[in-house]
Amino acid sequence: MAAQNDFTIDTVATKPIPGQKPGTSGLRKRVAEFKTGYYLHNFVQSVFDSLPENELKGSTIVVGGDGRYWNRDALQIIIKIAAGNGIGKLLIGQDGILSTPAVSAIIRERRAYGGIILTASHNPGGPDYDFGIKYNGSNGGPAPEGLTNKMYELTTKIEKIKIANLPEVNLSALRVHSWRGFQVEIIDSVTDYLSVIKSIFDFDQLKQLIHRKDFKFLYDSMSGVTGPYCRRIFVDELGAPETCLFRAQPLPDFGGGHPDPNLTYAHDLVDRMFKGEFDFGAASDGDGDRNMVLGSKFFVTPSDSVAVIAANSQCIPYFRGKLRGVSRSMPTGSALDKVAEKLGLEFFEVPTGWKFFGNLMDAGRIQVCGEESFGTGSDHIREKDGIWAVLCWLSILASKQHGPDKPLVTVADIVKEHWNRFGKNFFTRYDYEECATDGANAMMANLNKIIADPSTKGKKFGSYTVGVCDDFEYTDPIDGSISRNQGIRFVFQDGSRVIYRLSGTGSTGATVRVYIDKFEPDPSKHDVDTQEALKDLITIALDISQLQRFTGREKPTVIT
Repeated sequence: MAAQNDFTIDTVATKPIPGQKPGTSGLRKRVAEFKTGYYLHNFVQSVFDSLPENELKGSTIVVGGDGRYWNRDALQIIIKIAAGNGIGKLLIGQDGILSTPAVSAIIRERRAYGGIILTASHNPGGPDYDFGIKYNGSNGGPAPEGLTNKMYELTTKIEKIKIANLPEVNLSALRVHSWRGFQVEIIDSVTDYLSVIKSIFDFDQLKQLIHRKDFKFLYDSMSGVTGPYCRRIFVDELGAPETCLFRAQPLPDFGGGHPDPNLTYAHDLVDRMFKGEFDFGAASDGDGDRNMVLGSKFFVTPSDSVAVIAANSQCIPYFRGKLRGVSRSMPTGSALDKVAEKLGLEFFEVPTGWKFFGNLMDAGRIQVCGEESFGTGSDHIREKDGIWAVLCWLSILASKQHGPDKPLVTVADIVKEHWNRFGKNFFTRYDYEECATDGANAMMANLNKIIADPSTKGKKFGSYTVGVCDDFEYTDPIDGSISRNQGIRFVFQDGSRVIYRLSGTGSTGATVRVYIDKFEPDPSKHDVDTQEALKDLITIALDISQLQRFTGREKPTVIT
């Protein structure tokens, strides 16, 4: 036992625990697994061991989570290991609460060395469900693949954990806990993030929209982390009624729901919007980085959402004269491509995973980006940001109004105007959650055989002819790093696409995702139902993959 100032440090012997490889958004497992032995301890120690010791010593780290079950217990463990590894200061959100976008904002605003986020994002919470942890770097963004690979390698040979003997820290009181050489500051969860948001948007203009007598909106926080943020922004700052907030209290089990803002899991909000009760509706996920936007009886796809924001960026003060480049993840519908082409913006197609946008943002090459998995963001931070996306939409709506006595310009009006200008990309995603891993892997292996066959290129499937078929590979234009095996693509000669991926965000089994994308320039066909417009491509996608045979699934868990 070695002494350090007024607390001691124990060096505890441990052994590697299999399976601690971070996915696209960190390490996610069932709570029971995280609570077993030194599971969390091993991973946190490996995170610190992966960082340069001379930089880590005395540094400031931001820590917080989405409030899910076991969040507070995990924080106490992290505090002790951080002190044991010579970190100088932890900034922790009050009650352990910090949204993922807020962590990124605080890292950047306070110039912290990095951050640890306790979240499994949109996955269910509670004693029988999921927990997660990820590390963000000094730019506020997720750790790059090279660093997460190093963390994983260290978990496979870890022998010791350095743990300080410290008392439990009160996470509820806003105060600084000090020891010689180490501090824990409990900070307000919202203040830093709110400061960033207020520098981006015209709050006076937003107030004019929110106070219109003919405008009603509803924000569903899905019992996740964004409730306190929404209350401060929409109610306290913009003067909206408290009734605009739905499920705004963070709960450890998310109220027994699945905190994923899509048409399936946010069904209460969707039902009310399609009954015409509100003019604008929005939802965010467990940790606040994802979003869904709806108008009255109208759903905005995430692929359309990022395209509309980019096309109307002049409505947002932060972007005026600044937008030079945009980017989307490879599986995302191609609506953003059309905006970039027409407006002369630099465009990038990257693999799934927000970290791939980070280098482009740091280099000043892109300012707006998005993923079809309900993630939209900009270079104000280095994470996707659900509340930011909603405020973008409200800003666009506010800018499009013709006066308080004129009829309300609606979400549907804005999207249809966008389609008339740029054309429409019909897009859908089929999710098959918790499939047997062996069957999912066998399906992907079979698809790899198909794309490797030279006769596949030029082959006809129904009325579609294959132009390109490959496993998507991305070379980062900033650092030259190469990311392979990012999703199997069938790109047909008319530009329509079918894509297959195994998601890295689940905690058990495999999630198979199938994406279908088709461009339609004719405005007379824009009102066709999406599933009907894509019916032939969906059939082709299922036939090519033989998904039902490999996975045993007759229908998807979620359709978006």
